[in-house]
Amino acid sequence: MKALITGASSGIGKDIACILSNLGYDLIVVARRKNILDELKKKVKTNVLVIPLDLSEEDNLETLWNAVKDEDIDILVNNAGFGLFGEFDKTDLDIEFKMIDVNIKAVHFLTKKFLIKFKEKNSGHILNVASSAGFMAGPKLSTYYATKNYVLRLTEAIYEELKVDKSNVKISCLCPGPVDTEFNKVAHGEFHTSSLSSEYVAKYAVKKMFKNKLYIIPSLKMNVAVFLSRLAPRKILLKITYKIQASKSRVSRRFYVMDFFLSV
Repeated sequence: MKALITGASSGIGKDIACILSNLGYDLIVVARRKNILDELKKKVKTNVLVIPLDLSEEDNLETLWNAVKDEDIDILVNNAGFGLFGEFDKTDLDIEFKMIDVNIKAVHFLTKKFLIKFKEKNSGHILNVASSAGFMAGPKLSTYYATKNYVLRLTEAIYEELKVDKSNVKISCLCPGPVDTEFNKVAHGEFHTSSLSSEYVAKYAVKKMFKNKLYIIPSLKMNVAVFLSRLAPRKILLKITYKIQASKSRVSRRFYVMDFFLSV
């Protein structure tokens, strides 16, 4: 048994890697920071292939695929991603394009490649890490929210296609709310909503993935929030979201980049 995890150097990705290793899965771990991946390799019990790559660079997607296409992989976890906080006209365009490359292009590329591979053998799991942000628009985090909407809607569509085909290939979307990762350190501030531990979210995600759940939302509070967001008029929801994000800017007036592999 073998699993490929992107964004495996910290947070949810790292914790999912550890959980799957404890379940007996050999690992292929991908992230930019090789030294941290090497530390993870020493920590887990199973075999680990370390592939240090920046998935914001398009050529690296082909490099990754060529490195793993002949491996007998059972699980793909698309966890790599990052965000940028600030009003849309003030945020850095180059960083936003990198965000789109990681949060959308890399997920799209790997999902397509592995879906074809998994369907050939009629087995396999794909876990795409989105966010509760995927269910709505996000003023002051506009591009990040938009990318997570893409991941969620793509996963939903593929789920239905597999269901109609009666395929044994399964796909799920992890949609957590705030998670206690490196996010707060990078943000230079405290947030007004409570966070779940990345260990809890990872354990919950793996459990629900194996139960073939489409939506994986790891808290009752966030499940209720997502349900209510579907009922609320969009303009009211936008006002609420703006006030939540604006409270973050009062804590820290600096714009910040959420480092790779963090989920919000």
